Amino acid sequence: MASLNVYSVLVVLFLTCGAVMTTKENDQIIKENNCETKMGFPCVLEAFTSIFETVSIPNKCCGEVVVLGKVCHSALVKRTLENPLFKDLTAATIIAKSIQTWNNCLALIDSPSPSA
Repeated sequence: MASLNVYSVLVVLFLTCGAVMTTKENDQIIKENNCETKMGFPCVLEAFTSIFETVSIPNKCCGEVVVLGKVCHSALVKRTLENPLFKDLTAATIIAKSIQTWNNCLALIDSPSPSA
């Protein structure tokens, strides 16, 4: 539970302070696509936890990740990595986990649901 609180604080910091510390490219992508308004806060936390820790993202949140879109998903992850709070993380590992989360969610959403 404490881990979730830490991620809550990090996500809040990311959303409020991150824009100042981003490259113009990611910031422009995020702004032009309204990326920060496409997901609810609980699913933002779940998505970030699935990327920065090894946990599964709930199906409902996978739907929100897919609606967010790959461009926004990638830009938000890259912008997060630019934040000094995450300087000790290996960018390649986090990007790989974000791609894995994206692919898992896309497969889940695209797969036909079993018939009753």
